[in-house]
Amino acid sequence: MPTPVLRSVHVHPVKAMRALDRSEAEVQPWGLAADRRWAVVDAAHKVVTQRRHPRMALLAARPLPDGGVVLSAPGRPDLVVEVPHPSTTLTMEIFDKPVEAVPAAPAAAAWLSAFLETDVRLAHMDAPEHRRPVDPVYALPGETVTFADGYPLLVTTTSSLDALNSLIAAGDHAHEGPLPMNRFRPNLVVEGTAPWAEDGWTRLAVGEVTFRVARPCGRCVVTTTDQRTAERGKEPLRTLARHRKSDGRVIFGQNLVPEHTGTVRVGDAVKILE
Repeated sequence: MPTPVLRSVHVHPVKAMRALDRSEAEVQPWGLAADRRWAVVDAAHKVVTQRRHPRMALLAARPLPDGGVVLSAPGRPDLVVEVPHPSTTLTMEIFDKPVEAVPAAPAAAAWLSAFLETDVRLAHMDAPEHRRPVDPVYALPGETVTFADGYPLLVTTTSSLDALNSLIAAGDHAHEGPLPMNRFRPNLVVEGTAPWAEDGWTRLAVGEVTFRVARPCGRCVVTTTDQRTAERGKEPLRTLARHRKSDGRVIFGQNLVPEHTGTVRVGDAVKILE
């Protein structure tokens, strides 16, 4: 078996929008720099994602050096969104938990509402006092996250995706495969492991940064959404439900919490510490 290496690095500047590939990324305690610091929120102040609006897969956000973003979408002019002044905050809900964030300028709300054809706003979170605690059942004291579903980072492996695609090819919806890795929206993708080896990891080092494995990642309908077209199918949930279940959830990938800060780079050696 070859030495595992970091195959790719991905950030999602706005939660639920298109992933961006990076050759390297700074690891902060609450996730990769520029990853999910922004989110879209509806009129009821609930964070919205591709679960409800698959067309969000067609939206992209390019991070700016000062923390702002440039929004782009098919058929629409780009929009520059600056980091809003933190004088006013908005209480919103993410997975039925309250969180504070700072609403962006009205132009962002108008731009997004027109594309998604529903009333939404854009909000930013980066102040330490606004970050969410990681699930205390799986966290150490003081561990936080911004707008990621529950944990600072997500890691997947190319060998497990290959194994999953083989299972899909043998199933009832083989025409939907093979699926690309972007269906699973990871931050780090590792190659050079055995399929499903990540099930046994508890700590790993990627280059200069070490991570604690918190728990397997439960998967939702977002994985059935084609990230290029926003169209939905049955896979991979159908196959995962048959072959990859844990504690009543279908799983793929592992949630990570950084043990310290640093930089990860494509090509870094990956060492399984425990």
